[in-house]
Amino acid sequence: MILWRHGQTAWNLERRFQGSTDIALTEAGVGQARRAARLLASLEPQAIIASDLSRAADTAAQLAALTGLEVTHDEALRETYAGVWQGLTHEEIITRHGEQYAAWKRGEPVRRGGGELETEVADRAAPVVLAHAAKLPEDGTLVVVSHGGTLRTTIGRLLGLEPHHWESLGGLSNCCWSVLGEGARGWRLLEHNAGTLPEPVLGDDD
Repeated sequence: MILWRHGQTAWNLERRFQGSTDIALTEAGVGQARRAARLLASLEPQAIIASDLSRAADTAAQLAALTGLEVTHDEALRETYAGVWQGLTHEEIITRHGEQYAAWKRGEPVRRGGGELETEVADRAAPVVLAHAAKLPEDGTLVVVSHGGTLRTTIGRLLGLEPHHWESLGGLSNCCWSVLGEGARGWRLLEHNAGTLPEPVLGDDD
């Protein structure tokens, strides 16, 4: 399972909270998606699912063009809805909603801007990912194209981590991805925030 974040947007550059606002890729973001798609296509995925927001859908389209696969779009893979935080810069959020921001960073369940809880995002996204993974042939690969916050909460849920610890998973850079594989005791995080193809683990911990 490859969990791939969309390419760069103008709001990313401005450090402006996007949430569920539909913001397009920049020209550089399209270039990031093309480069990453060439790498990911070599893994010969069997299925691609994506958020229906254009920055994710257009990222996924680059991989679809190389693989010939159709992309299944699902609004359940959208980024966290963050109410009045959406459209604000990082600095504006801290200035206007500093206590709420600090509580979120401490790992408390917070409806940022009056929006969704992180657990609610995982509740909607993780089942979609698992349902599509269940359809794969043995040793098949699913590519999930979504957003940083949604992917982090989904990874946390699939790994069985307590929500308080999801923040310990660092963020995903634009057009980077994480790799999960099924082990004897459930899903394992094999790579995180990668921009190159995964290498086998050689040693005592494989």
